[in-house]
Amino acid sequence: MGKALNPHPEEHAPLRYKDDVRRQSEMTMDSDRKRHRVYEVVAMGGTFDVLHSGHKELLRKAFAVGRKVMIGVTSDEFARSLHKPHKVDPYPRRKVDLERLLGKWRVLPRARIVPLDNRYGPTVESSRINALIVSRRTIGTAYEINAERKAKGLKPLEIVPIDLLLADDHRPISSTRIRRGMIDRRGRLVRARRRRVRTSRTP
Repeated sequence: MGKALNPHPEEHAPLRYKDDVRRQSEMTMDSDRKRHRVYEVVAMGGTFDVLHSGHKELLRKAFAVGRKVMIGVTSDEFARSLHKPHKVDPYPRRKVDLERLLGKWRVLPRARIVPLDNRYGPTVESSRINALIVSRRTIGTAYEINAERKAKGLKPLEIVPIDLLLADDHRPISSTRIRRGMIDRRGRLVRARRRRVRTSRTP
């Protein structure tokens, strides 16, 4: 199971724990920065509905290899067009949740969050972006972006793919599975956790 930051640690964690979590995140980013090339501006995108460990893995990588990170968050209209099989929180809430997380990691000043009205956003127009951070599931979109950039006479972007983070059942962590009550934000199986709780309460 992938290790991740709790999206709301202040609700039930002592200050010392929160400091440990922040230091762990900073150490991970510093370690990645030493192993990989650092870009001036990197971009990534997603719906970021129900922030989970998979989102955080992408974000950690982005801030590890980019001095500045442009984060595209799907607008409400675009999210509806994706026909997801569950509700999606409104854009303002998703943006605030993301800002809160980045604030805890102390990287918010390095971030620029923009609404996404289509699959490509500013990545096919901006000459300032150097690289794309993508999961291997969405790497095809990165190739499409570079094709669009080439057609417009722009330099193709470096592609930095990361593996999907798997839940306890070895399937990818996703907002859809969380919304359906199958796993929690860390990828732990909800039914298994409920069984353990019931068993522990049995006299």
